Amino acid sequence: MFMEKLLHYVWKHKIFPLSPLCTTTGEAVEVLDPGLHNTHAGPDFFNAKVRIGGTLWVGNVELHLRSSDWWRHGHDTDPAYNNVILHVAETIDQEVVTADGQRPPQLQLAIPDSVRENYAALCTTDDYPRCWPIVPQLSALTVHSWMSALLAERLQERAQLCLDRLSAVDGDWERALFITLARNFGFGVNGDAFEMWARHFPLYAAAKHRDDPFQLEALFLGSAGFLEPDAIPSSAHETAAQEDYLRRLRGEWNYLAHKFQLPPPMEAKHWRYLRLRPQNFPHLRVVQLAQLYYRQTASLSALFEAKSREALHEAFDTQATEHFSTQKLSAASRDLLIINTVVPFLFAYGMAHNSEEHQERAVNLLEQLKPEQNFIIRQWQQCGLSVTTAADSQALIQLKRKYCDRHDCLRCRFSFEYLRKKA
Repeated sequence: MFMEKLLHYVWKHKIFPLSPLCTTTGEAVEVLDPGLHNTHAGPDFFNAKVRIGGTLWVGNVELHLRSSDWWRHGHDTDPAYNNVILHVAETIDQEVVTADGQRPPQLQLAIPDSVRENYAALCTTDDYPRCWPIVPQLSALTVHSWMSALLAERLQERAQLCLDRLSAVDGDWERALFITLARNFGFGVNGDAFEMWARHFPLYAAAKHRDDPFQLEALFLGSAGFLEPDAIPSSAHETAAQEDYLRRLRGEWNYLAHKFQLPPPMEAKHWRYLRLRPQNFPHLRVVQLAQLYYRQTASLSALFEAKSREALHEAFDTQATEHFSTQKLSAASRDLLIINTVVPFLFAYGMAHNSEEHQERAVNLLEQLKPEQNFIIRQWQQCGLSVTTAADSQALIQLKRKYCDRHDCLRCRFSFEYLRKKA
């Protein structure tokens, strides 16, 4: 399977041996255009342009490791293969016939040894990135073009998640934003739990008490299950005054839950505290969300009106509370909220309304932000790659998760240079 993919790769990128290409009957073959790679049913490449024996042919090309695979795959009875103009195989061990009785010419094409060896090295090494030896040799144009493509791919994927949430809440942009923001307040560890909670949070009830921070805290903490007995680990309790405040909030939650006929609170088992620093405890993050909701600085209009990193930092500013030892969100945390909430939501809005302005603003915001600092970014920097903005780091995260982790080196432009370095 892998070797057949590699043969497709060799054909697609025309990494041919130096010797002339010929059919099994001795006719010269010149590949003018390998065609469009087909990832669905049917021939492997559509609309190829191939000159065979002086005659120009335009049509489809099929590739196999062995020509006998033509019969094994049933192409001899499938009319979809009647317009194949050339059958390419690494080993020719049998003639082929189409369903209408034609015998397409065959080309024996070997995978160059250097490409095979380099591909094997990429598949078997435990290093990350696998193609690190080639990185210092990459041209600025190659790096820039691939990073731009990766960033566009990541923005579209993350924006689509926002649009999926929008669809799930019947087109309510504010609610979709609230769910997205809540998920990112989980900062990875509690992301799933925060999204689960936010999807069922009674925003309609909160809207009726938006001017009362005490009632908002009761709604936020109560619906998340943090006002249930023992929901907050004893290690997270700090003072007797806080315990008394929690009791008051519990009473208010019970009143509001009865008033609005709210569903039961979320179960405490979904929230994670293990190995979290106190400032990252989920109940404190929920309190911070309640603050933002009360101040109305993280609404759709407020975030879209903020044109700069500084303005967005101010929008996500949270104050220390009287009853909980919540700290202000750090600059790094606010940057992450911009990267993971504002940027994809702006891009999603642009996609939904065909607004290039909103999409460009999303990219511009990433270019204003410093790159994230994590294992992925440090590894690429150690290879010699320059990472100066969040646009760069987002592109490299996309590369890691969608290509490196999946061993999908044959779709990576860096790996392309690695594969052909000795060819």
